Amino acid sequence: MSAVRWVRDHDPGFASLRRAGRSAIVMPAMFALGDKVVGDPVIATFAAFGSFALLLLVDFSGPMRDRLQAQAALCAVGAVLVALGTLAGQKVWLAAAAMFLVGFGVLFSGVVSSVLAGATTSLLLAFILPVTFAGPPSSIPARLAGWAMASGASLVAIRLLWPSPVRDPLRFSAIVACRALAERLRADVAYVLGGADAPSEAEHEAVILRTEEAVQSLHRAFLGTPYRPTGLGATARSVVRLVDEVRWLQGIIAKSPARPTGLSANPIACPVRLDAAEVLDRGAEVLAAHGGSSEELERALDELRRALLEMEVRATAELPIEQFLSTGAAAGEAPIGEFITALDPSFRAQELTFAASQIGTNVVLAAGAERRSWTDRLLGRRPEGLVGTLTAAHERAASHVERHSVWLHNSLRGAVALGAAVLIANLTGVAHSFWVVLGTLSVLRSNALNTGQNVVRGILGTVVGFVIGGALVELIGTDTTMLWILLPVAILIAGFAPAAISFAAGQAAFTVMLVILYNIIQPAGWRIGLLRIEDIALGCGISLGVGLLFWPRGAARALGTALSEAYEESAHYLAGAVEFGMSRCDRGAPGRAAPLTEAVRAAAASRRLDDTFRGYLAERGSKPLPLAEVTTLLTGPAALRLAGDAVLDLWQRDHPEQGDRAGARREIVASTELLAQWYDDFAGSLAGEQDVPTPLEHDLASDRRLLDAVSHDLRGDDGSATSTAVRMIWTSDHLDAARRLQTVLVEPAKAARSASALGKSTSFGWRDLPRYRWRRRRTEVTAVSS
Repeated sequence: MSAVRWVRDHDPGFASLRRAGRSAIVMPAMFALGDKVVGDPVIATFAAFGSFALLLLVDFSGPMRDRLQAQAALCAVGAVLVALGTLAGQKVWLAAAAMFLVGFGVLFSGVVSSVLAGATTSLLLAFILPVTFAGPPSSIPARLAGWAMASGASLVAIRLLWPSPVRDPLRFSAIVACRALAERLRADVAYVLGGADAPSEAEHEAVILRTEEAVQSLHRAFLGTPYRPTGLGATARSVVRLVDEVRWLQGIIAKSPARPTGLSANPIACPVRLDAAEVLDRGAEVLAAHGGSSEELERALDELRRALLEMEVRATAELPIEQFLSTGAAAGEAPIGEFITALDPSFRAQELTFAASQIGTNVVLAAGAERRSWTDRLLGRRPEGLVGTLTAAHERAASHVERHSVWLHNSLRGAVALGAAVLIANLTGVAHSFWVVLGTLSVLRSNALNTGQNVVRGILGTVVGFVIGGALVELIGTDTTMLWILLPVAILIAGFAPAAISFAAGQAAFTVMLVILYNIIQPAGWRIGLLRIEDIALGCGISLGVGLLFWPRGAARALGTALSEAYEESAHYLAGAVEFGMSRCDRGAPGRAAPLTEAVRAAAASRRLDDTFRGYLAERGSKPLPLAEVTTLLTGPAALRLAGDAVLDLWQRDHPEQGDRAGARREIVASTELLAQWYDDFAGSLAGEQDVPTPLEHDLASDRRLLDAVSHDLRGDDGSATSTAVRMIWTSDHLDAARRLQTVLVEPAKAARSASALGKSTSFGWRDLPRYRWRRRRTEVTAVSS
């Protein structure tokens, strides 16, 4: 029992043991079929290593149908790489150049899909194997036959040999979070309204704590993989969007006072909150059903939209303009704050409605994608509202074609190392160039420090494996039957040790496995292990050299730049959304196109930040800045971007009313300029170019000017506010929420600078371009508002 407990503790879910067990059965079987039955060592070699690549180095998740489809696609692409690798291996220079190109293509393609990222090593091995094993083009049929044997066996093994349960922790966590948020909304409404059924303060606090834990669990699940957990499929793309939206919704709910007093105690938002809770509950049910009907969810979304429109009409009618105007200037500044606060419950409800609607809409899209027939999936027919797979792949790849992208750095570093390994292995004439390239791949990490640590571990593990393997071969001698018996055991340990024990243990077990395998093919005794030590040392040296030459500090240095760019682009998108809204305040205002380009740039910067942070987490060594503070800085760009989405949605719904609202436009545009300039300076501080700016203070004079603008520009003929007035004040509230966010960000940013955790930009002048963009845009905004 203690052994089972140890395995469970070191291998949660038995994922590594499952892969190793399958490989221990299939790999020797395919090797024996090729060697003993077919009698072709080429077929045997490619069948054995193909099984190793397709079963041990990759493990797709999701429903069985999706796993088999992904595995079949991997097998097909691998067959193409086997043929290309054989052709490229005819000349040394061509082999090295092809290895660089294929290596970069495979490594960089992982940025568009977690499925591709998870299959990276398998795809690389499918090319490394043929390009390093010399063979004429006439050997391609035999190599493909061995790969085909491994492919067929891998599909059968995945389906029949210890099938892994459906694993989708992100989806499960999203379901729990949606249900918790729905419970929180209903509890808040009951708590505000009071009555016999109202929860006590302790009960209400317990609901709040459960909700916070559920949302944090979702975020942990999102960050729990070394790459962004989303594929190119429509369902995966829809589900991953829920992470930021759920966290934003949690933040909106948390901002609302539990039991407000005064004007803000108006229960105007309660119906909207209840309808939003219904959307979240129905969305959780649809996610749990995996492709079930979304009709009830769509009805709940319609009800939520109707409730929002009713609330907007009511808020417009109840906005007490005359009451506050009648107080006059003698009343001082207090009525101004009360007036702005009068719309706070409706603004929070508008924010909440948008976030809940986004969550519900994405769940509807995910369900629609899952309900598609096999033919529709094959032809790429997608639910309305989702971009196509090729478009999504292009957007993700394009977002990383940028000189600060850590994913681009790692792809180039890996491609150079693999190409150099093929070149040097061929020029030096080592016995097994395959091991040189594999050694290079196994120890290459995102920075020189991690690579150096893995070099030591890799060589140490190989030496230990050589000693064990050599001793076994010396003891067994020429008895290949005993070697056949030991081979499955060696494969099992080689597959299980890296994840459950250590990298060095995995290298030792892999060396033992290779010594046994090659002594079955062509008995050479312990010398096989000695050759592996030489080849691995050469490969590790190549990897270390490349790591020292190309971006040796890895993601830690790039994190500050990624944060800087994400804040800058997200703030510019929010500013663009506000400018678009102000251009639609009345029919006489100059038009402005929706900020679609800014939205794309903000999303791209956020993707780069996410991948950089994952690289930062994966790198070994101490983290000078507590991860909690880094995580706080990560939330800012998403909040700014979602606020921009909300403002854009606010002004796209209908046409502006008649009237002249130039004064109110000027006031809101001026606030936007100040806000965007602050975030521009904040971005510069994260890049190490200047000090962290002081948060902007709440400007009561600006509130007075906005009130004056309302009194002169935004009233209808009956003296009451118009719906445009309400939307303009809500837009101002979105800007104020972005201003209040500054106080949360300043201290972590100062801590990051003092800890030297984010590094300084070494490229002079690159920040001038964004600032020039903003100055140019500010001139355009002034022209629009004047």
